[in-house]
Amino acid sequence: MAGEESTDRIPEALTEEQAGRMLSAMNEVIRAGEEMRKLRAEMIKVLVGFGWTQDRIARLTDMSQPAVSKQVAKYRAGDPPPPVTLSLDQRDIPWLEGRLWGLAEEISETFYDTARCTRYVNAIARGRKRFTPENVDELRRLVEEDLRTHQPELPSGYRAAYDEISRALDLPSGATTTASASVRRALAHQIQRDRLRDGA
Repeated sequence: MAGEESTDRIPEALTEEQAGRMLSAMNEVIRAGEEMRKLRAEMIKVLVGFGWTQDRIARLTDMSQPAVSKQVAKYRAGDPPPPVTLSLDQRDIPWLEGRLWGLAEEISETFYDTARCTRYVNAIARGRKRFTPENVDELRRLVEEDLRTHQPELPSGYRAAYDEISRALDLPSGATTTASASVRRALAHQIQRDRLRDGA
């Protein structure tokens, strides 16, 4: 009887739905990792354009010297890339998306438990959310809601940055650089965060 009871409790094989959910989560991690490797390679190209040494790039990317040399040689095979403009006031969509992402991340870290944008920011970081027009609109809505909710505790620069980003997203212009959209997003994200922390 005991043997029969234990046999009854053995679960059947995974259902297709269960396997799909499990593999989907794995695929997200793998895809995010591949995208980060590609972004890192593109960032090396940007750093080469700034004239950085291979030693410096290797140290910052935590890559071996030969691996960096291989990347640098690939980019130096053709014309050197023009340096990327780092001015915050640029109006192409990837740059503005990066600024919005940086602003949302600052709000999320400041009010982690109560910020409406926290889940969205975490999903972006894990590669579960892409920068589609619909997702950007949703992130804008969440950031605007957080700015209203936490207005007394936030520096005025947060609202000013959002207003500037939002107006520019409504009337964007084309990019003036050859850098990829993901590189421009990553650069704008970091520069926006640094600017907010500096209180500018």
